[in-house]
Amino acid sequence: MSAFLEAVKKRRSYYNISRTSTLPDDKIAEIVKDAVKYTPSSFNCQSSRAVLLLGSHHDKLWSITTETLRKIVPADNFASTEQKMKAFGAGYGTVLFFEDQTVVEKLMTDFALYKDNFPVWSEQTSGMLQLVVWTALTEAGLGATLQHYNPLIDNEVKATWKIPDSWKLTAQMPFGKPEAEPGEKAFQPIEERVKIHK
Repeated sequence: MSAFLEAVKKRRSYYNISRTSTLPDDKIAEIVKDAVKYTPSSFNCQSSRAVLLLGSHHDKLWSITTETLRKIVPADNFASTEQKMKAFGAGYGTVLFFEDQTVVEKLMTDFALYKDNFPVWSEQTSGMLQLVVWTALTEAGLGATLQHYNPLIDNEVKATWKIPDSWKLTAQMPFGKPEAEPGEKAFQPIEERVKIHK
């Protein structure tokens, strides 16, 4: 089995993370940069963008998310939501994933025959990037989860970190040193999910 597939197998959702890291900040940044640079994209359009939030910037994101949800989640149900936000905020940092809609819209114009596909392909590119970052963080001894509080937090995120209007937020990935192992994962029978003809 290749080292790559072994790394993919180890990737899990770690919800219990701490404000410590197994890597210096510059190495975390290198992982994100390499992932953005080398993850494939349709027509090699390179539409993916990422923002790495560390320290007080990470704290600010989960404060924004908490207060945004406080306005829409019924008060009697908010305690569990707040606990989730605290768990994400307890981590070391967060990676924000974006897709640049200027790039997507140009492709839709330049290659009109495929225009309906480019938004879909853009989302697929973002998904690949998220998996690359997630797996690389796991290999580095960090735990992460993938969250989707967009579009609820989009406007405040863009205003706070001066994100270009054309960048569409697709996901948030809080990470930190794992403090507990995830539970056993159940799998559907692989024979029902993969068909082989030879």
